[in-house]
Amino acid sequence: MAGILFIISAPSGSGKSTLVSELRKQVSGIEFAVSWTTRAPRGSEENGREYNFTSREEFERMIAEDVFLEYAEVFGNLYGTARHSLDEARAAGHDLLLDIDVQGAAQVRSRLPEAVSIFVMPPNPTVLRTRLRNRSRAEGVVNEDELFRRLRQASSEIENYEQYGYILVNDVLDRTVAQLEAIVQAERFYRNGEPIAIRSRRVLEVATGCELRNSQERVKPVLEAFGILGNTGQQELKFEEDSDDD
Repeated sequence: MAGILFIISAPSGSGKSTLVSELRKQVSGIEFAVSWTTRAPRGSEENGREYNFTSREEFERMIAEDVFLEYAEVFGNLYGTARHSLDEARAAGHDLLLDIDVQGAAQVRSRLPEAVSIFVMPPNPTVLRTRLRNRSRAEGVVNEDELFRRLRQASSEIENYEQYGYILVNDVLDRTVAQLEAIVQAERFYRNGEPIAIRSRRVLEVATGCELRNSQERVKPVLEAFGILGNTGQQELKFEEDSDDD
């Protein structure tokens, strides 16, 4: 059978890359589409592993040649997924996972409405700020203006959560990984009749609990914290000095 296309989106710093990495360790038969980008590599990133790094000129040439399934500009850099990633996964009968932003996800859904879409949220701005700052420290540069801009962008992206079929709140990593794994297994069961063995009932329950329609109770505190519902989150969006043990 043709593989399932999974879309996963999240604000920068939400832990999406870690979730994808852990999922690929736990679940076989799922390929990861390595996106193209014009931004420079960070830290230990390697060309062809985290991203295919290229110039803006080359990226724009690829756009003109209709190479991309989707592409978008984020924080001044271009990101895109090549069509051949999906073609190759389907030819092998594998599922494909796309790690893309809300702009790219909207493009893919318009072209491939059967795609399974998953949105990952940080639990609150304080946690997100700490994750972003820790990542910046690891890269050797902490830019407060850039961190604040990413927090604002996160709030804007989270507002699009209702466009996704599944919602994950990444507060406890092991639990969120288990939820992501359950979603993949449940979709394989629903679409391809793939067995889930003895844990089937529990896996389906976990996946169902992550569906958008069943996520409002978990999502509401996040929306409030980011100031999307009410005004309780406005103060948290202002930077304060982190303690040394953040």
